[in-house]
Parts: sequence; structure tokens; C-alpha cells
Amino acid sequence: MRSTSRTEAFLAHTPAASQIFTTVLSHGPLTRSEIAGRTRLSAAAVTKAVKPLIEAGYLVEDVDEDRQSSLGRPANPVRVDGGRALFIGVKVTGDELIAVLTDLCCRIRVARHLPLRSRDPKAVLASTAALVQELLAEADGFGVRVQGLGIAVSGDVDRAAGVVRYSPFLDWRDVPLAELAQMTTGLPVTVDNDVRALTVAEQWFGAGVGLSDFALVTVGAGIGCGLVVHGQVVSGAHGVAGEIGHVAIDPAGPLCHCGNRGCVEAIAADSAIVAQVREATGVDVADAAAALDLAHTGDPGAREVYARAGEAIGRALATVANLLGPERVIISGEGLAAYDLFAGQIRDAFAAAAFGSAARCDVQTRPLPFEEWARGAAATAIQSFIRSDTH
Repeated sequence: MRSTSRTEAFLAHTPAASQIFTTVLSHGPLTRSEIAGRTRLSAAAVTKAVKPLIEAGYLVEDVDEDRQSSLGRPANPVRVDGGRALFIGVKVTGDELIAVLTDLCCRIRVARHLPLRSRDPKAVLASTAALVQELLAEADGFGVRVQGLGIAVSGDVDRAAGVVRYSPFLDWRDVPLAELAQMTTGLPVTVDNDVRALTVAEQWFGAGVGLSDFALVTVGAGIGCGLVVHGQVVSGAHGVAGEIGHVAIDPAGPLCHCGNRGCVEAIAADSAIVAQVREATGVDVADAAAALDLAHTGDPGAREVYARAGEAIGRALATVANLLGPERVIISGEGLAAYDLFAGQIRDAFAAAAFGSAARCDVQTRPLPFEEWARGAAATAIQSFIRSDTH
């Protein structure tokens, strides 16, 4: 087993230094003056932070020979050398592990899928360790060390403690996943809720770059929501901030697995849609794909189920907009395969329920392949590596 001696400490020991590095990571290449402008730090603080990061190879200065010969100090941009470090991200679903090897800029270099024969934590850990070993071998081919492992799991996850408090899809309770995975892989481990992990990736590398306040809503097996407020991903006091899937839309609606009635998830999640399509049509559709196919053939009962799902999602988005006032709401997840069936209802319900200027929120759809969930896990590992305040 490979040991943690393979990893190294990052050089940004202060919040200012990690802020500077994160800014270059998300927005670079940037000149030092541009970094100072974006971070509102002094030129001296920027220079002090940048110098050791360049010397250690994390930042690269792009020297312009024409600028070098001009009068005054050259304004050479600096950028992150993505190949300087590697990270592994693993997304745990109910039936498979999806794992990626990424560079420091969270670009996927290698992706792997492994079916799960059991959801028992010990079995999942053993499969995760085997997958990590595969990716560590791949990393050796790049000649660069893997500096961290991120694991993303649905449900109530306490990132600070590294514990999965409750994951309904896996039927896990109080699993100290970070500690166990660190023991089995020898790597520093970050464990987070899968939607929050995806939100980190979107904040640093995707549709949320440069936004102070935005929300990511995922539609599929569940209805999830990641929130960024004043530049910070919000977990809440108990780690369950953003649970819009359990906002009650219809008190007389279908029973939700949480015990309440009419939750967004009980109306618009994949399993809820399948159950409602069966009831409305009398057709024993096997899964979400079969329900979608039936609706696409024009079956009125199936289409009505999707219309109700779209209305529930739209009202949930309006709730986020009213409470948070984000600049943007990004809709993603595998449920977007049905977007053509409920896009109109989402827009109409959002417009009707969003209060005042909240309706001006930019609502975007962002279809993402399933590997992006694992990339989100890798993003949390990158975040932990460069920001000590996130451990």
C-alpha cells in the first residue's frame, strides 16, 4: 500500500496566499496587478505569495520577450501549472463507483467505472481502494504525485468530520468514511456531499466562476441544491443546507421517503416519476429511461407526470431565488434528459413564484456527463490541498 509520504504540504500557508492561488486557478493567467485587483490585496502581499509558488512549480510566469525589453517592470501573467499535482475523485452511487484522475486544474486525465456488488461500507471501501490503486498506477505514468483523494456521496455528509451521517441511497448511517478511506488508500481524504462537491467544481472551474452568489440544482435520482453565498459554499450548521428536495410543494401530494408529503423529490425525482407514470398509464415502466421513452411517444398520462415534475422544480428554483437572491441558478443532473418535456413548466412556475427582482435570476441548464460528479469529488480534494481552512 502506498503511504502518505507520497504527498506534500502546499506552500500557501496563509488565507491570503491560498486566496491568491485560488484566484489564479479560476481566472488565470493573470498579471500580479490583476491578482491584486481581484483579491483586493496589496501588491506586496501578492508578490510575497506568488514568489515561492513559482519557485515550487505551482505557478508559471509567462515571460513576454517584447515586454521584457520595454521600459518599466514587465507585467508578465502567471498561471497554474496543472501538471504539477494530481488528484483522485470518486463518486459513490448505489450501484457503481465512478473515479477520475485529474490534474491541479481539475482536468480529467483518466476515468474509470466499477460496478458495486454490495453497498456494505466495507465492500465499498475495498472497491474504492482497488480503484484508487489503479489510478495511482496511472499517475506513475505521468511522473507526478497524487496529493489527495476526494469522495462524493449523496445524503447528509459532515465534511469537517469526514463522516457520512445518513445516505438513503446507500443506506449508510454514521460511517467515518474519510478515516477509513485514508487507512485503506494512504492518501489524505476529503468526503463531501455529492451536490456540494459538484458545486465546488462549478465555482472554481465551471459555470459559477467569478460569481459571488449562485445555486446549483441537480435533478435525477434525487433533487439536490448546492449554494454559494458571498463566495463560500454553504453547508449550514448541520451540513444539510440547500435541501430543496424536501421543500413541501403539495401537502396532499405523494409520500416522500423522508416521511413528509408533497416534497419536490416525491414529485420530481426519477423514482417518483417512474411510480407516477405507472399509476397514470397502467404501463409497468421499468425505470426512468422507460418512463421517458413513454412520454416521448406522446402518452398523455406520462406527459402530465413530467409537467407536474417541471412545475415542482420551477417552484423549488423560485424558493432558492427568493431566499438567496443568486446571480445564477444552474440546473444539472441526469434528469435533464427529460428537459424538453418540462422546460416550459419550469419557466412558468419559476416566473409565477419568484418574487420581484428575484425573477431576474439567470437560470441556466448545464448537462454534465456522470464523470463530472467524480470530478466534483476531485475538486474538493484540490480545495482541501490548497486551503487549510477547509479541512
